[in-house]
Amino acid sequence: MCSSEGAGTARRRADRGYVTAEAALTLPVLMLFGLALVWALMAASAQIQCVDAARAGARAAARQEPQAATEAAARQAAPDGAKVGFRREGDLVRVLVEAPVPGPGRLGLTLRAEAVALAEETVGVGV
Repeated sequence: MCSSEGAGTARRRADRGYVTAEAALTLPVLMLFGLALVWALMAASAQIQCVDAARAGARAAARQEPQAATEAAARQAAPDGAKVGFRREGDLVRVLVEAPVPGPGRLGLTLRAEAVALAEETVGVGV
């Protein structure tokens, strides 16, 4: 019995190095995975802000608010560093919001959102 107990103890001592090596490999992978999740959540949040900014700008432009007020409404809801563009196509007002999302290396994205609204002065015309 003594020899089998000695073999088990020796095996456990040899396994200790493997546990340390596995932990040394696993922890950085888990950290990278956690950082990737945080980055993805930040990108999703910025996309939602772009959509909200485009909607706010389209609503303001459709109500015939002055250009400065329309742009201020869109920029207030947009993420930092966003570009806001307006254009009119007949009865429709289009607002495009683009915002960069920084990321490591080539993972930086440019998010885009567009909203379209019917200009209020055209509602009910020709009925």
